[in-house]
Amino acid sequence: MPTAHYEVIGTVQGVGFRWFVRVAARRLQIAGWVMNRRDGSVEIAAEGPSDKLDELRRMIERGPDGAVVTEVRDLEPLSEALESPFAMKK
Repeated sequence: MPTAHYEVIGTVQGVGFRWFVRVAARRLQIAGWVMNRRDGSVEIAAEGPSDKLDELRRMIERGPDGAVVTEVRDLEPLSEALESPFAMKK
């Protein structure tokens, strides 16, 4: 199953971004997680069909109301197995 690993940069903490991603990923039936990083960015690991991962990326590029996404960076794929349902990590 295809995977994606992103770093989302901008005003993405304190605006409901993780919740937004969790809801979207669960609706798309994608496995994985989202978490805030100490540097103010958000990290996302996701696993699912390519078309669903593409749709999730389009959604995170926009973000929820109040978020300002300035960049979505592709990170190296993770070697860990991603669980379902999609979760928020602390």
